[in-house]
Amino acid sequence: MNTPRLDRNRRQLVGASSAVTALWMLGYERAYALSLGDLTDKDASSGLKAALEKGAVAAVGLLGVTDGFLGNDKVRIPLPGFLNDAASILKTLGQGKKVDELITSMNRAAEAAMPMAKDMLLNAVKSMNVSDAKAILTGGENSVTKFFSDKTRAPLGVKFLPVVTQAIEKVGMVDKYNAVAGKAAGFGLVKKEDANIQQYVTGKSLDGLYYLIGEEEKKIRQDPIGAGSDIVKKVFGALK
Repeated sequence: MNTPRLDRNRRQLVGASSAVTALWMLGYERAYALSLGDLTDKDASSGLKAALEKGAVAAVGLLGVTDGFLGNDKVRIPLPGFLNDAASILKTLGQGKKVDELITSMNRAAEAAMPMAKDMLLNAVKSMNVSDAKAILTGGENSVTKFFSDKTRAPLGVKFLPVVTQAIEKVGMVDKYNAVAGKAAGFGLVKKEDANIQQYVTGKSLDGLYYLIGEEEKKIRQDPIGAGSDIVKKVFGALK
């Protein structure tokens, strides 16, 4: 007697179950993260851009000053691989002053190049598209850092290299370093990409930049209120 009703209820239950399954497959958490509750697309976009700009400007400001690299254990640029170990031996042989001069010049070169990164980082933010925004909102705690690295590492490397080269060459040890590092690379004691001091310092400069951006990103995610911007609080507060 109630068979039609039971069939209809069963079909509704199956349909509801299928809908839930489909929603799960699409990723409910992702869908929620992208909607950010009651935030509008404009709010989300503005908040993201404000956060990215804040992190980038802060990182450049911390690194692009005297001792920004040399005075920070987290980003200070050492000699690579085997050469860093050999530096201790050279110091015992009375070459400590030259070694220290080279290490100082490497870090000063990174500090000198760093202000050049600001405009390119901010332009990356301005050109951020919907796909970039989604990747940042759903990509985990280092997604902002990855965004900047993906968008700017290659062009910044080209931009940094002449500045780094000019700063390091003042020490007068570039040719000697490259000769020794080239031989060491042949024995696997130094990575091939580190056998050229100009390229090595440029790469480490960028590593330091993205590391500091990552640290700024963590601060904003952990304490959106402390970020000091209402729109940043609204977006990243919704993600907590």
